[in-house]
Amino acid sequence: MADHHASNDVAAQAAALDSAAEALLSVWDAAREGAADRVSGSQLRAMLVVEEFDGLNLRGLASSLGMILSSASRLCDRLVAAGMIERFPGRTDRREISLHLTQTGLRLLEELSNERQRRLREVLEQMSPAARQGLLRGLSEFGDAMGKPDSDALTA
Repeated sequence: MADHHASNDVAAQAAALDSAAEALLSVWDAAREGAADRVSGSQLRAMLVVEEFDGLNLRGLASSLGMILSSASRLCDRLVAAGMIERFPGRTDRREISLHLTQTGLRLLEELSNERQRRLREVLEQMSPAARQGLLRGLSEFGDAMGKPDSDALTA
């Protein structure tokens, strides 16, 4: 009976988290609207991957985005034309291309980050200090749990 109760609590918590995540995503989307006239959503996702993995190759980008190679290549073509990324020959294999953000691309991502943080500050200022600390503690543990390997996979 206790296990059934615990699973109901976790289900209710998951529903509450889903609702809270929607609120966080609305902050992200509102901040992104300022960048929408310069890059599409898929282009922004590609830029974020290139920012995280500077110098990654086209195959790595395609894999990270769940795209086929030709689609990732066309996406990169558009980002190069927009002045957001640059392609350079690879260090070990000149046939392989490494991707890097340009200063324009870096500035756009910085503007986006600043706008998200501004909007988040507005919301956080409406919360009590204890609630803010609880939120940050919970999000930190959530991030840690996301990074843990599946316990079933470890025992299999």
